[in-house]
Amino acid sequence: MITREEAAAYCLTLPDTYADAPFHDENWLVIRCRDNKKVFAWIFEREGNIWINVKMRPEWRDFWREAFEAVIGAYHLNKEHWSSIILNGTVPEADVRRMIDESYDLVKPSGKRRNSKKNKGNP
Repeated sequence: MITREEAAAYCLTLPDTYADAPFHDENWLVIRCRDNKKVFAWIFEREGNIWINVKMRPEWRDFWREAFEAVIGAYHLNKEHWSSIILNGTVPEADVRRMIDESYDLVKPSGKRRNSKKNKGNP
């Protein structure tokens, strides 16, 4: 996976997702969860490569950043919670997909949590 089209196509295989261009800039494409409209992938070109910003748990963030030079603190986002994956061919596609999947899991709606007795009455 090295093109914008490949990255977007994979992101859109995840349930209830859609592409959006909120900045009116052809360089930026975001992929959102349909129900809560939260972004889990920011896709853009920078320095001659396609980059994807994804949300990560801190323990995985550190693992991925140490494992690959092409996974760094996110460009234009909170670097504690978001990382950039530079699609330059050095990160195996299976690992890129795992990182995208985790980002999706972190932002997708959790219907069980909203309906549980434990959280009843909480906003």
